[in-house]
Amino acid sequence: MGNARPTVIGVDNSPSMKKLLERSTENLDIDLTVFASAAEAWSYLQSNIPDLLILNIIMPIKDGLSLLNEIRQLPNHRQTQVIIVSSKDYAQDRILAKELGALEFIAKPMPMSTITDVVVKYTHADLKNDNN
Repeated sequence: MGNARPTVIGVDNSPSMKKLLERSTENLDIDLTVFASAAEAWSYLQSNIPDLLILNIIMPIKDGLSLLNEIRQLPNHRQTQVIIVSSKDYAQDRILAKELGALEFIAKPMPMSTITDVVVKYTHADLKNDNN
């Protein structure tokens, strides 16, 4: 009732992951934006607080964990909900992600349902209602 749609931000340089995020959430009533680099996401996050941030670890120039560390330095983002995704499932990455406050660490590849479920879990997003 007058509540804004949840905002979900994805950060992943992979076009196939961008497509997976889009397809996984297309039936959810959310605003999804996917940035292809940490730098693009950083610019956005300077003045916006998403309901959920989905970060890939392995990206060129700046990895997702480095970005998460920088985000946590911003007072408005100390409580931002973050999910980490990675094609490399290393124990040290899982530990650092948890220390930086990531809620979950999801190993790629993952089915669309995993993304859908995690977005609903943390944003309480509703299914789109096309009858409005």
